[in-house]
Amino acid sequence: MKKYCAAVTVVLSLLLSGMLSAALAETKIGFVDLDKAANESEEGKKAISGLKEFMSARQATVAEKGKAIEKMKADLDKQSSVISAEAKRAKVEEIERAERDFQRMVSDVNVELEKKRRELTESVYKEILSIVDAMGQEGKYDAILPVQSVMYGNKALEITDSVIKKYNETKGAKASSRK
Repeated sequence: MKKYCAAVTVVLSLLLSGMLSAALAETKIGFVDLDKAANESEEGKKAISGLKEFMSARQATVAEKGKAIEKMKADLDKQSSVISAEAKRAKVEEIERAERDFQRMVSDVNVELEKKRRELTESVYKEILSIVDAMGQEGKYDAILPVQSVMYGNKALEITDSVIKKYNETKGAKASSRK
């Protein structure tokens, strides 16, 4: 009886593994690097360029304020031996106030940059996800996964370049229909 149960178990296991491998053979899976698609698409490149311009303008303002504070400190060092203790204390307070303002400015600029980054890239990611969805339906994919969540995958299953191409074509068609 034990031999019979063992034989039945082996046969069922083989049948199930055969069915499973047949089912897996028909499964169509793809991987997409969403960050690469966003950064290398034409719209993504425009967004990155806009963000860099925005960032450089803000960084110039921050750097200018930092230099002004350094100049105030240098002036205090030069004058510290010839000015009164009260004048020195007033200068130190002025520098500390300027440094607090500077820190607030840096914090505000960082918040502003993050907001601008989200504003510029959010629409690109949404559009890429809709392209992936459309490609999944058209290509009869069972699953398209972000490559960042895949520990191992055959490189032949990566469809990022196709997504970028389709996205650029879609944006190009929309741009030419607006003209």
